[in-house]
Amino acid sequence: MIDNLAGAALAADSRITAETPLEDDPLQAHFQNGVAPDEIEQVYHLKRAQPMLSAFTALFHGTQDGVLVRLLVLRELASDTGASSFSRADINNKLAYLTAESLETVLNRLRSHGLLAWDAPGAVYRITPLARNVLSALDTLIALAKPEEDDAEMGFLLSQVAGAQAVGGVTVEQLRHLLGRLVELTEEFRDAIASGSEFRLRTSQAKWHMACDWVEKGSVILRAITQDPNADSATHRAAQAIGRAQSALLNMQGMFSRALNQIERQRVHLGQSGLSTTDVKRWLLAHEDLASLAEGAIDRPVVPLFATPAEMIDVAETELLLERVTSTGPKGLPSGQDAPLTVNDNPAMQAELNDWINKLADFANLGNFPEFSDSGPKKVALHESLLPASFAVASYRASLLPLLGDAAEASLQGATAELARLPVKFEPTDSMIQLDDPEVAAMSIATLSLNLDLDSPESGNTDE
Repeated sequence: MIDNLAGAALAADSRITAETPLEDDPLQAHFQNGVAPDEIEQVYHLKRAQPMLSAFTALFHGTQDGVLVRLLVLRELASDTGASSFSRADINNKLAYLTAESLETVLNRLRSHGLLAWDAPGAVYRITPLARNVLSALDTLIALAKPEEDDAEMGFLLSQVAGAQAVGGVTVEQLRHLLGRLVELTEEFRDAIASGSEFRLRTSQAKWHMACDWVEKGSVILRAITQDPNADSATHRAAQAIGRAQSALLNMQGMFSRALNQIERQRVHLGQSGLSTTDVKRWLLAHEDLASLAEGAIDRPVVPLFATPAEMIDVAETELLLERVTSTGPKGLPSGQDAPLTVNDNPAMQAELNDWINKLADFANLGNFPEFSDSGPKKVALHESLLPASFAVASYRASLLPLLGDAAEASLQGATAELARLPVKFEPTDSMIQLDDPEVAAMSIATLSLNLDLDSPESGNTDE
């Protein structure tokens, strides 16, 4: 017969609570006068989950060392699937690396809170279903909450929604947790874009790419929820709100690109060295101790020199009594000299940007890009327009393509604004094409076409 003392104790506590007047409820001390805890919806749900909460309290109450030992014992016993019960001798052999006092304390605590059941006739311990549910939740959280693998911290939330949807028990609370995380990420990315910090932007952009991967996986689950005829209206509304939050998150790619392009235009280069302030900051961040860079740079401390009033009077007297030497040199203007030669300090990428804009403008006006002919094509493949070129030049050209047709960028001034105003449409796809090029092995399949709608009178009237 399995010992169910913990379950009986919990049932007794619930009966006592039901029979106890409102004034004797210990929970009432945390609420305002005249407000009954049982009138709060969340209190009702938490009281229903009291056995599960008691199990977590038994595991996590106390010092961190005690928590680790309890989880260690419970995980070791639950991981052995070869037997459904364990005698005390089996437990001692399996956990022989623990002291007898610590093991006895942990077993008594797990047994008193219903995580271990004692079968008196068989004199064996058994893992309760409650303990397996708790361990399963903890294992999922530990496996999906690794910062180096899930920087966006959405894996566990999405796994809970996916698991609940698979068994037909997804709740509105689970969807709201996922929605809240999406809203937090959107606000975090907007703050990073508004900060203007290149390093914060690039860190947030990497996190944004990881969040988009989770969004792509979650879209399939949300589609199934919205198409489920058994889901209630609250679940449908929560799923639709998540869809809108995902759309707002995906639309931030253009904001990241514009912010990084703005930083690129404002980058300060240190003379003709090719180094920029970003390179200097990255080099400084690579040193943990910046003070160590000054070692050996200063030979000895600086010795200040002070002038007393006596020395000041001597200097002033010498200046007043010293015979001034009149200049006897020529009085005319100096002869002219040729101005020294200077080297253009403009970065190479500016010349490359101007050349790329000229090619696209020639294609928009004459339709003969990339090959000059009397009647060129109205649409060209992306790899034919970007290549041949080095990998750096091709990558730079490809990074400018999302600016084509960008209304926000076209309203500004500068070379990139001129690029955005060209009547050329960039049409990317998700497929890749293998290339026979020494610099670029593969590239996304995309086309550049003339956007004739920008030149039509009807479109101009519509804009007005």
